[in-house]
Amino acid sequence: MSLIEQAAKRLEQLRQAGVELPEEQTALSPPAKAKAAANVPDPYSVDIPKTQHAEPAAPTAKPAPNKASLPPSKRVELNLESISASGLLVPQASRSQLADEYRVIKRPLIANAMGKGSTPIENGNLIMVTSALPGEGKSFTAINLAISIAMELDNTVMLVDADVSRPSVLNMLGLPPAPGLLDVVSKNSVDISGVLLRTNIEKLSILPSGNQHPRATELLASDAMVRLLDDMSSRYNDRIIIFDSPPLLLTTESRALATHMGQIIIVVNAESTAQAAVKQAIAAIEACPVKMMLLNQARQASTDGYGYGYGYGYGHEN
Repeated sequence: MSLIEQAAKRLEQLRQAGVELPEEQTALSPPAKAKAAANVPDPYSVDIPKTQHAEPAAPTAKPAPNKASLPPSKRVELNLESISASGLLVPQASRSQLADEYRVIKRPLIANAMGKGSTPIENGNLIMVTSALPGEGKSFTAINLAISIAMELDNTVMLVDADVSRPSVLNMLGLPPAPGLLDVVSKNSVDISGVLLRTNIEKLSILPSGNQHPRATELLASDAMVRLLDDMSSRYNDRIIIFDSPPLLLTTESRALATHMGQIIIVVNAESTAQAAVKQAIAAIEACPVKMMLLNQARQASTDGYGYGYGYGYGHEN
């Protein structure tokens, strides 16, 4: 009996035993049938195999989602002509009396911030601008100081409106209210990219105070705020951060902030601030190593009579 006849006989035996043969096997050519039959077990010597079901395919693993990139900071356009008309410093007026006064004021601050002072200062690039009482010109000073430092070749500046009870920085710069500091801290986050405002003054950015919060003082004194300050101060080695803070004798927020600052400027109105108020304000920030007294609206002798400008005093505690 030939090989083909043997294969055909075995196939017939399988059919008689009740084994269902696949369609593709019945359609095989004679040589292929012979090959297939040679691999089919003898139904008289082994159990007839049960129908096997294909295993379900394993679910395809989803690729790990990419970390969302940080949202870009929003860019705002400052109306420099309007700002200048309000008495604030602008880069174009680099040779004005106001610009010259702030060159004198900022120089020791920058040296301390960049570690070039006589003594290394922890958090030297965190500079708080405050006053004893309202109306002494602290916000005006904070904005001008930030713009003046932004005019430097080697430094970038972030201006933070930390006067969370009575924010004024955005209004003075002609900008609408916006989310900011309190919104970030309340979320226990250090990511300020979504609320930071880049400006058309190349090296100046602004962090608004943010939406009002009933526990603003507690937020500014919280561990979340400490983490944010640490991140802000260390993220860029050329960055100086100016905080426009509440008056020291009016609220407690500035005292909470002062414990984390490397340098503090106390703005004093030469015409109205009582000496006792100044002494009390200084006592409230005793822990800060560097304190500068900036005398606002000081009369200065000139050939034309009296002018108004700035004077300053500088103190450093080891």
